[in-house]
Amino acid sequence: MFGFRFPLVGLGGMVRPMKRACGVGVVAAVAAGVLVSGCSGGEGAGEGKGSASASASPSVSVTAVEPVPEETEPVFPATPAGDLNRRALEEGWVVDSLYEEASDFVEDICVSMTDQDGFGTDPGNWLATRVTGDEPAVLRAGMPTMCPKWSKVALKALGGEYTRVYPDGMWVVKAKPADPDPNEDGGEIGPGRYRVEGDLEDCYWERTSRSGEILDNSFATSAQEITVTVRGSDGQFTSKGCGTWKPVK
Repeated sequence: MFGFRFPLVGLGGMVRPMKRACGVGVVAAVAAGVLVSGCSGGEGAGEGKGSASASASPSVSVTAVEPVPEETEPVFPATPAGDLNRRALEEGWVVDSLYEEASDFVEDICVSMTDQDGFGTDPGNWLATRVTGDEPAVLRAGMPTMCPKWSKVALKALGGEYTRVYPDGMWVVKAKPADPDPNEDGGEIGPGRYRVEGDLEDCYWERTSRSGEILDNSFATSAQEITVTVRGSDGQFTSKGCGTWKPVK
């Protein structure tokens, strides 16, 4: 065969040179896997590249989320204090907000009872008039192991078995008196014998009738102990500068 190339004849008989196939011919070329690049050129190609660059997705800032730590169960040491704190948590016992743990409360009570004994105050009376709420339950659970020295006294006091004592003040005589309030100077006192001991200086006491008449009184400038009998028919018993009166059994 001869290698003739037949010219394309357009309208009007003019011969037109061949151009690169575009349009419909591209479809066939793509199908055959021949076409490597698309039909674009000049300004069109430049615009296409520019558009692709301009339409790139902007970067997005992502904030890392801190993991939430899981709650862990408290660990209690195998000690009397640890056992008490574990039980207090299980029972829901609450003590004075001054203490972080139930064991701290028991330890402070133990030291305070020793101090009160040194001051001449009955530790059981001191304890019974100061605990409230869940505190008696905490003491019953903790005193036997954490404070054996005062455990028996404390348990009796929490059960109402303690010595009522009467500091300076004016006391109304009652057959069945209410328990003394440690925050009040006075209250009610029952008939009986009472004694105050120590280095007494300028101690004055008096018994009066219900109408206020003085039945008996004394002023001691120096004494080691004083005993007074309060009768059921008395109206009041008053003490100044004497200290704490305790019942005489």
